[in-house]
Amino acid sequence: MQGTSINLLSLDRSAMENYFLDMGEKRFRAKQLLQWIYQRKVTRFPDMTDLSKHLRQTLQQNTNLDLPEIVSQQRSTDGTFKWLLRLKDGNCIETVYIPESERGTLCVSSQVGCSLNCTFCSTARQGFNRNLEVDEIIAQVWIANSVLESPKQESNESGSIEKKPENCFVSNVENQRRPVTNVVMMGMGEPLLNFDNVVSAMRLIMDDYSFGLSRRKVTLSTAGMIPAMDQLRQQCPVSLAVSLHAPDNALRDKLVPLNKKYPIGPLLDCCRRYVGENNRRRVTFEYVMLKDINDSPEQARMLARILRQVPAKVNLIPFNPFPQTRFERSEAETIDRFRDILLAKNIFTVTRTTRGDDIDAACGQLVGDFVDRTSRSKRMQQQTGVFS
Repeated sequence: MQGTSINLLSLDRSAMENYFLDMGEKRFRAKQLLQWIYQRKVTRFPDMTDLSKHLRQTLQQNTNLDLPEIVSQQRSTDGTFKWLLRLKDGNCIETVYIPESERGTLCVSSQVGCSLNCTFCSTARQGFNRNLEVDEIIAQVWIANSVLESPKQESNESGSIEKKPENCFVSNVENQRRPVTNVVMMGMGEPLLNFDNVVSAMRLIMDDYSFGLSRRKVTLSTAGMIPAMDQLRQQCPVSLAVSLHAPDNALRDKLVPLNKKYPIGPLLDCCRRYVGENNRRRVTFEYVMLKDINDSPEQARMLARILRQVPAKVNLIPFNPFPQTRFERSEAETIDRFRDILLAKNIFTVTRTTRGDDIDAACGQLVGDFVDRTSRSKRMQQQTGVFS
């Protein structure tokens, strides 16, 4: 598609309404276009038959619905899918779909790389290039739904799906199935360092004329950007997950360097503000289990103490190894003991099942492919002041 101006995937409903009003069209055209793009998965303007011929020609000439290129897609033995997507500037990101019996969760990237330098995360080791635009975020959901709703594809011996990218983008007006029932902003990058674009994309994901997911089915995972968390609570209070990974500041400073700027105490105060008086909501705390680092019984009891006054759910994540890491995964018995201590203290706790590790799609393993990498420390100084 040869658009020359705006990628319409970058516009949420409000922005799209304003776009049509500026063209002299009626506001309801935005709803029509959203339904064509997201519910019917039509990306050819000539096929949008309830729009006037003149409007379709205008859109064809002045806008586009360009999507990232699928470089590769792999399917794990457990059914997990991973896509490598090439963006318009040549950078590549990864997106992961995790199917379960009652839901399908898509792990969406928000940046090309990551600037936070968490020591146990493969993405952080790759460096950082740039923030994703709204259309690059929302396209990940569009592509996942479109591919997964297509006829089943056979895998070759390497696990790659034998399917040409152009065949992925099928239009089927009658097909209203949605494989993606849950979205987590938990792929490559720190979402709150790309606040405006991420919020716009999440609003699109939740729009009734788009994917129509509820707030409880959209989760944002953050390392603890406190000011942005407060802003998120006011503007787009989706479900919240916090990458904690340690029960004390001394250890978390080493594992999650952002803790030097936003330590645990103020972070937990912010989490309490986020849920407010709504006792039905909980903050999910992610805790990667690192052998002999953060997995002792005493550390479990310390974690229970600091979460005592927070409506909390703890996800224990067995560490997923990657090349040249110094960390090891805690033993299964150690993880079970840690979980049982938290449960005994009335902290709702589950151990996350590792999915997609045979295709490097598990938590902390996403890497993508970057054209260029900026200086991580310089970027951190500009965006967070962590090193100041």
